[in-house]
Amino acid sequence: MNTGVADIPAAVRAQFFARVVAWQRAYGRHDLPWQGTRDPYRVWLSEIMLQQTQVRTVLGYYARFLQRFPTVQALADASLDEVLALWSGLGYYSRARHLHACARVVVAQYGGRFPAGAEALATLPGIGTSTAAAIAAFCFGERRSILDGNVRRVLSRVLADAGDPARAAAQRGLWAAAQALVPPEAAPDDMAAYTQGLMDLGATVCTRSRPRCDACPVAALCAGRASGDPTAWPRRAPRAARRTEAWCLPLYQRADGAWWLQRRPPRGIWAGLWAPPVLAAAEGLASWLQDHPGVRADWPAAFTHALTHRDLRLQPVVCRLPCGSDASTAPSAPGVEPDQGAWCLPSEALALGLPAPVRVWLQNLASDSRISSSR
Repeated sequence: MNTGVADIPAAVRAQFFARVVAWQRAYGRHDLPWQGTRDPYRVWLSEIMLQQTQVRTVLGYYARFLQRFPTVQALADASLDEVLALWSGLGYYSRARHLHACARVVVAQYGGRFPAGAEALATLPGIGTSTAAAIAAFCFGERRSILDGNVRRVLSRVLADAGDPARAAAQRGLWAAAQALVPPEAAPDDMAAYTQGLMDLGATVCTRSRPRCDACPVAALCAGRASGDPTAWPRRAPRAARRTEAWCLPLYQRADGAWWLQRRPPRGIWAGLWAPPVLAAAEGLASWLQDHPGVRADWPAAFTHALTHRDLRLQPVVCRLPCGSDASTAPSAPGVEPDQGAWCLPSEALALGLPAPVRVWLQNLASDSRISSSR
């Protein structure tokens, strides 16, 4: 049975908010670069980057983004390729596309100032209900509770909620409970501490596999802890088994060193990024190479790149075209779509938005080429 607002124990309703606020001020995180500001741009940028990404990974990207795009106007003025290039390696690239689109909407429709309410914020590209609540609480002191993955775990344990938080009905119940735990008299400074406290609690104490109940400010209120096994919550349906996809990545290279890269489709893996053509299998390329003896092909070792729900088994291939093929048009080869690609010198390619494993491969390839040419 899912927990409803009426099912929240009186002690939880009376004490939860105050305990989280007091704990955050005494023991929570206070040294993160996006803390201590009410600037919606900086808070929004950090919240988008922190979605499904750990703090230690975000720190460097956050600093580089602010250095290159210090204001929402600067971000809106940039090209999508420039944003994707700076995002490369952070993953979940739809966040970068939404980030860019959101900046342009804020500039075009709001004069470069983020709207002050959670409901208006949630209408912007890439800003969901929880992110909108975080911005509204941190920047405007609005009485809105967040409910990201970490907070869902905390509340599921405190309330011993039996619902699968991935399902809509269970999420609605947790949303209602989360908002019910915010008292009507909550002050703006308390809202900021409470919101940060929920984040800190989920990230550092009420962790997925080894919760530190002895350090938890709401341990005495937690039904999951009282059960003897807080890790039994959240209740989740069994996950589907991971699967592996095999991709062949033929990188066509002209005699002048330029590479043929193509922009990936707007949806799916590596959406909107630049990469070599993608083949579902290497057989088609091997057959084409047999019919083109002038093309020299190098087959480096294949490697695996892990995504959230699947693994990519990537087989890179460098196809060096003969001098007679140095036209500006795309090579007539498997997987090549002439209207979706361009010849790029290595320095130009590395300035584009590339998937992380492709960037590492091309950086190594460019470095090897410089070493070879200097000998």
